[in-house]
Amino acid sequence: MVDASIRTTHSIAIEQRFFIDDPQWPSQFNSTQISGVLSSDITYRSRDRKMRTEFTPYLRLDERDAGRSYFDIREASVSYRLKDWEILGGISQIFWGVNESRNPVDIINQFDTVEDIDEEEKLGQPLIRVSHRSHWGTIEAYYLPYFRERRFASQEGRLRFPFEINESARFERNGDNTAGDIALRYSKRFGDFDLGLHAFQGTSRNPFFLFEQGGTATPVYQALRQAGLDVQYTKGPWLLKAEIVSAEITSHFWSIVSGFEYTFFNIKQSNIDIGLIGEYLFDNRDQMVDPINIFDDDFFLGTRITLNDVQDTEFLAGIIVDDNTGGTQGSVEFQRRIGNRILLELEARFFDDSGDALLSAFETDDVLQARVTFYF
Repeated sequence: MVDASIRTTHSIAIEQRFFIDDPQWPSQFNSTQISGVLSSDITYRSRDRKMRTEFTPYLRLDERDAGRSYFDIREASVSYRLKDWEILGGISQIFWGVNESRNPVDIINQFDTVEDIDEEEKLGQPLIRVSHRSHWGTIEAYYLPYFRERRFASQEGRLRFPFEINESARFERNGDNTAGDIALRYSKRFGDFDLGLHAFQGTSRNPFFLFEQGGTATPVYQALRQAGLDVQYTKGPWLLKAEIVSAEITSHFWSIVSGFEYTFFNIKQSNIDIGLIGEYLFDNRDQMVDPINIFDDDFFLGTRITLNDVQDTEFLAGIIVDDNTGGTQGSVEFQRRIGNRILLELEARFFDDSGDALLSAFETDDVLQARVTFYF
């Protein structure tokens, strides 16, 4: 039997943003934005490997945007495994989904939109999860006792909505954020297919905005029921993906993202892999009564380049185009390790509203970003 183990990783990151255009509103800052991030990942495993404890604090300090300076606990959980059963309690991050552009089935955590607006970063979620694994698949049951509100950039910040957001949110369920959510998920691999099914009842992570006198907006977190499917088919260089959600907030709607990824492996014996990605995004909610979603009839095209070198160099570029308005948003991301303890990340993000009312809030927020992370 191996000994109990503790693994610790600490990091400090310096991030520089440069906004190419002048801001839309006088209250916003111009040009550059510098921030720093402190984070740790502390993991303990018991001697018999049945118990695991994880703690991940996260602190960001931003010089220009008070709404982007905050502290969060991404993980603070204890899990215990007994044969085919596992129970996890505390604060955790859970990911569901298979697509690149958007994951409508990913419902457990609140998105951390002050980190980035691409819905990839998340706030830690208090939860209890009980799971059971067997030859017929994995079943997970979740109870979420406390709801995390979404964070927003301040009035001085960039990449924000064109209205002031009130700090006091409203909740449709029980009038507060302690009504409690429940979720069930089943997952299994069937040959070349990876399948996930879920059901959720609770509070929508995406708020509806109620406009008050004076032009301010109050976030309203509405009751949500949804069921969803995520499936991925893997065959050689092909990945075929789909996420389908049937949801009801004020109205009933469907949210679907489906597409493919085809990878050319080891181009000319160079170890370089190049992937081509195409996805279609659909959502038919009534945005007069339900939370805003800009991806109602859109196409995503992208490419992923992996050098498979010792520096783990990766490149990802993609663009989303609205089929109705022609509004576009795109990004280019690059990352590469420098030695064993430094990670360099570069990103460019751009917007072209082309008459799209929702994208117009970001039309002057094209941004270049560099981030250097030191691990110790």
